[in-house]
Amino acid sequence: MDSFQSSGVNEPLLQPKSPPSPVAAEQVSSLLEETLSDTTLSWWSRLRKATVIEYKYLYQLAAPAIIVYLLNNVISMSTQIFCGHLGNLELAASSLSNNGIQLLAYGIMLGMGSAVETLCGQAYGAHKYDMLGVYMQRSTILLMITGIPIMFVYIFSEPLLILLGESKRVASAAALFTYGLIPQIFAYAANFPIQKFLQSQSIVNPSAYISAATLLVHILFTWLALYVFDWGLFGAALVLSLSWWIIVVAQFVYIVMAERCKKTWTGFNLMAFSGLWGFFKLSAASAVMLALETWYFQILILIAGLLPDPEVTLDSLSICCTILGWIFMVAVGFNASASVRVSNEVGAGHPKSAAFCVVVVTATSFIIAVVFAIVTVILRHQLSYIFTSGEVVSDAVSDLTPLLAIAIVLNGVQPVLSGVAVGCGWQSFVAYVNVGCYYVVGIPLGAFLGFKYNLGAKGIWAGMLGGTTMQTIILLWFTIRTDWNKEVEKARSRLDQWHNTKEGQLMVE
Repeated sequence: MDSFQSSGVNEPLLQPKSPPSPVAAEQVSSLLEETLSDTTLSWWSRLRKATVIEYKYLYQLAAPAIIVYLLNNVISMSTQIFCGHLGNLELAASSLSNNGIQLLAYGIMLGMGSAVETLCGQAYGAHKYDMLGVYMQRSTILLMITGIPIMFVYIFSEPLLILLGESKRVASAAALFTYGLIPQIFAYAANFPIQKFLQSQSIVNPSAYISAATLLVHILFTWLALYVFDWGLFGAALVLSLSWWIIVVAQFVYIVMAERCKKTWTGFNLMAFSGLWGFFKLSAASAVMLALETWYFQILILIAGLLPDPEVTLDSLSICCTILGWIFMVAVGFNASASVRVSNEVGAGHPKSAAFCVVVVTATSFIIAVVFAIVTVILRHQLSYIFTSGEVVSDAVSDLTPLLAIAIVLNGVQPVLSGVAVGCGWQSFVAYVNVGCYYVVGIPLGAFLGFKYNLGAKGIWAGMLGGTTMQTIILLWFTIRTDWNKEVEKARSRLDQWHNTKEGQLMVE
């Protein structure tokens, strides 16, 4: 801490519970670049000092981000748990709607909202603070428009589910739950731009506090809706939608009221309606990139249902995917950190800092993933008993654990590299990589191994892990070969083009 104080950075601004203000963030960023460029220090001294600086910043970003994603996940999961106590049909309906139809909206909205990470992060690093509010509003407009066609998918969910082979009884119940989630679509449309707007400024703690408080309110309201007012599936879904709107409104109120956002939020601006096409292209690429990743392992479950003895297969795979999903939340926190740090440093014109933070966050996430993988292997015979007491399912989970461990390690690296891609604006490139690796290689290879060679669930998962491995290697190679000086120039050019255009139109590569 003394080294920071001697450099003119106020100590309270570096405490984990107080995210840095714009001034403090600039000082820390400049200090990191100066340290990496200081040839009077030995290589080891520069590395040690720079690592201390980066870890202080990384901790402030990653820890609250992980909490936010975990809590948001628990909000949806708690609704399923409540519905499960109503009966098997209600559990099946809420699970099908949440993990199937709702995932469509979540993947698209989260992906499109990630464009704000790139642009707000780079603008923040370049000290063009007034642009952040316009970017957030522009993204919200686009996502609201995108929510309209998605809404029709929700409205016609019952015939779509029947077309996909679900029984009329389950499809009807799932559709009833889905109708209650229609307001959630537009909550997503507002939430993700707001969330990325805050993250790009390293403001993450307020979102964590808001999510924690909302979870408590959500549990209370869901209990009232189901057990006091007897509103059933539709009521439970409406409460879930309401909880997401509570998060949206609370975060927006924070933006309007907080001193930290005075420079970046200057009120509603008609400029948000200009340059929508250029913004849409980057948003669409982001949506494709992240949605394909979000849906990838869901397809694994669908394919597994076609195997012999699907009940045990689906149970074991669902348990493994649930464990992987919880651990994945940690990687998602590092994904957000990588995106913020890279976009801020590139926007600030600090190529060495951008490259260094990529190394630090990737290495940290990888080490944590390896630890989780080792623990998973050690506890492979006990893991399934958290979810079920069946010995057959336990043996199946134990048999899949080596593949689960590999998936955990890969998920310690791949999401971070995706965060780097978002920070630099490489969404289009990564979208093409995802299509090729996931859907041209991974899924066909998994189906071939699972059915042709009778390897069952192990074959399907092994093939899909092959696609993930290929994608990770490509992104790693691309990141290693990146010329960070050129990335700084691209960011500067993009922001200057936006700033110098009378209509405020965004020029996207």
